[in-house]
Amino acid sequence: MPSLKQIRYFLTVADQGGFSQAASSLYVAQPALSRQIALLEEELGFPLFVREARGVSLTPAGSLYRERVAGLEGLLAGAAEECGQLAKGEAGLLRVLHSSSLPARSLFPAMQSFLAESPRARIDLDRVASETQLTEVAAGRADLGLIRLPVLRRDSAVKLIALPAEPLWVALPSAHRLSACASLTIDALREEAFVSAVHRERGGLARRVTDLCLQRGFVPRTARVISRKTSMLDLVAAGLGIAVVPAGMLSTAPAEVVFTPLSDADAEAQRALLLPLQPSPLALRFASLLQQML
Repeated sequence: MPSLKQIRYFLTVADQGGFSQAASSLYVAQPALSRQIALLEEELGFPLFVREARGVSLTPAGSLYRERVAGLEGLLAGAAEECGQLAKGEAGLLRVLHSSSLPARSLFPAMQSFLAESPRARIDLDRVASETQLTEVAAGRADLGLIRLPVLRRDSAVKLIALPAEPLWVALPSAHRLSACASLTIDALREEAFVSAVHRERGGLARRVTDLCLQRGFVPRTARVISRKTSMLDLVAAGLGIAVVPAGMLSTAPAEVVFTPLSDADAEAQRALLLPLQPSPLALRFASLLQQML
């Protein structure tokens, strides 16, 4: 197979119209240049040039070959540049997962900074349960996950990086008897119906809230309609119950929902980053921005 050097020599001779001019341009001896062109023609099985007293001209086959390989150097240079950007975390596709209790809009500042710093990078964002994120990141189907703790299991192929905890608030229907309170305690909610419920195989926000209630000696009463997603705020707006949510969800609620802070010292929910043991440069760059902004 012809070497890149031979192709570069061929293109230079074709552009310069002669071996002596090309040799001078390439800073090589003319006999060495002629030898490489002869080897290229031998490899291809057809002559590329018609040798004339005043220089050379391309054969029909040589003209077509020039047309086909003219952009090869640019293509290789572009590939090297693109791969270099990928290696430095400046280009490529970043697959990001987030929990429903960590709304996408909370990631927007980090995403905007990431895209501004890496103009050739793209993000594929998807909402996935925290427990499932572990599997997806471990299997290489996602580059980074943003989860709500606790999670019920761990995976040795994934590392977990704790992020600052978020304070918890109570989401109440605007007409609720407690909606005028400046703050509430978890104990004050023992008679209320919660529109969230714990999944027996998952951790996350609902389990954190349930654990806080259990520590105060009561099991949260389940509303007649429940949701494990951000749609639970729509249920609160409809007057079907209350929910305890992290501060990051306050901006996602309907107008009919009133938020009241919880005054308990432990009324907070932990969040964390999930990364594979050997994260990509893109994932490391984005994780760093998330740690700064969250």
